[in-house]
Amino acid sequence: MAAEIVNPRSDSAPDGDDTHGEFFDPAFALHRGGKMEIRATVPVRDRDDLSLAYTPGVAKVCSAIAEHPELVHDYTWKSQVVAVVTDGSAVLGLGDIGAEASLPVMEGKAILFKQFGGVDAVPIALDCRGVDEIVETVARLAPSFGGINLEDISAPRCFEVERKLQERVDIPVFHDDQHGTAVVTLAALRNAARLTGRGLGELRAVISGAGAAGVAIARILVEAGIGDVAVCDRKGIVSAGREDLTDVKRDLAGFTNKAGLSGTLAAALDGADVFIGVSGGTVPEEAVATMAKDALIFAMANPTPEIHPDVAHKYAAVVATGRSDYPNQINNVLAFPGIFAGALQVRASRITEGMKLAAAEALAAVVADELSAECVIPSPFDERVAPAVTAAVAAAARAEGVARR
Repeated sequence: MAAEIVNPRSDSAPDGDDTHGEFFDPAFALHRGGKMEIRATVPVRDRDDLSLAYTPGVAKVCSAIAEHPELVHDYTWKSQVVAVVTDGSAVLGLGDIGAEASLPVMEGKAILFKQFGGVDAVPIALDCRGVDEIVETVARLAPSFGGINLEDISAPRCFEVERKLQERVDIPVFHDDQHGTAVVTLAALRNAARLTGRGLGELRAVISGAGAAGVAIARILVEAGIGDVAVCDRKGIVSAGREDLTDVKRDLAGFTNKAGLSGTLAAALDGADVFIGVSGGTVPEEAVATMAKDALIFAMANPTPEIHPDVAHKYAAVVATGRSDYPNQINNVLAFPGIFAGALQVRASRITEGMKLAAAEALAAVVADELSAECVIPSPFDERVAPAVTAAVAAAARAEGVARR
């Protein structure tokens, strides 16, 4: 439906005609004209200001950077700005809606960077779908940015885009749908396990969904020392014995499912300590009932969790969702602003597994003294979050040798 129909311009309504009010939608009102703008950080009030901000003063700075390229971080916005890049192929729960239709989401992501991490971000929607086309385009844009946040690119292409792009550029490349979700999930799971008197090594987890988020969550859980984790796709448990696996899933089978399980999601859930849902669909209650005592259920599909919280609470000690109207929201905004802020602060060349683990540990620690069944992860509005994650990521970058200052 066109915006003018849903939310007619107030300045175009006929005199005395208020019938358009019945069509008013506050979402359209908020988005009219976009949600962002560019502002100068220096004044241009007179000829002297102009000569410093632009020619001839700017030429001195350009020449200095040409002679000493590392000065670009000190004398431009590069060291504090991220490109938020998508091809519009997997936008939220809307799917493949195209580049232009994705822009409201990318603008939203950019303002979250600023609001929650103090990081400037620029939305970039690409009208191309090939892996090499995306990589080439972003690599050519990279000199203008301190980091690349890949967003809403469909799997399995997203894995290859991230890998190839990180090989091409010397700034962090981070696919938030993968790693942001994984970091927040790990943080919440650490606290949920602690609340129930267990360590990660004592838990067997089941992940429903073998896309971008599912693969990244499995990887970070294994890195963090989970007892075992099995990942399920539409055809059941991803296991080495299956002959229909993609390269990504074949790799996934190589480091998960130590128990050698096969069969359906329901079979995997029997006796499992943890359910993590990043797939949509519905898990039958009878399958949930077979999970171990004090189960931990993270049903994160939006808007409809794989296991409704009312059902989950019958069997679980801790329940988390992706929704803001239930406790324990697994929200990526808890991770990506601080992760990029920390990486930019030390001019990191990449974001490593160690930096992601450090982010998860710092995030979990924010509420470590406040744990309850309804508080295993902080609120996105907790002002302690971004500083804690930023500091942890910067320290980890230095420890791992990817920091340049």
